[in-house]
Amino acid sequence: MLKPQQGYWCECWTEDLTEQWGPALLASFDAYSAPQADRWVAVALRTISPALDADASDEAWEWLYEGRIQTRRALLRAEPCTVSVTHAKTCITWTIRPVLFLPLAHRQAAELPPCAYDFKPRQTD
Repeated sequence: MLKPQQGYWCECWTEDLTEQWGPALLASFDAYSAPQADRWVAVALRTISPALDADASDEAWEWLYEGRIQTRRALLRAEPCTVSVTHAKTCITWTIRPVLFLPLAHRQAAELPPCAYDFKPRQTD
C-alpha cells in the first residue's frame, strides 16, 4: 500500500496594491524536498529580477543571498515560508507550506462502476 509522502506546496501570488484587483494565483508547484521548494522560488526570482525596478530587484537579490538560508532552515523544521517583492504597484508573493501528498489510486486493471457505462456522448453536427 502506498503511503503519504512529505513535501511542500508552493504558490506564487500577485496582488495589485492599488486594489484594482485582488490577489491572483499565478503558479503552483509540488516539491518533494526543501531544496527543491526554495529552488523554485530562486529560479523565479533570478528570471524576473532584470525586469524589476531597482528596489524590487534589491529585495529579490537580498533573499537570494541572505534570506534563502533562513527559508531553507525553516522548511527543514516543517515551517511555512513566504517570500515577497514589490514591483511598482504589484506585490509578488511566493508561499511554501509543508504538506502530505496522498497517493491516488490507479484504475489500471480495475473495474469501473456500472454507472460509467451509462454515459453516452452526444453527436455533434
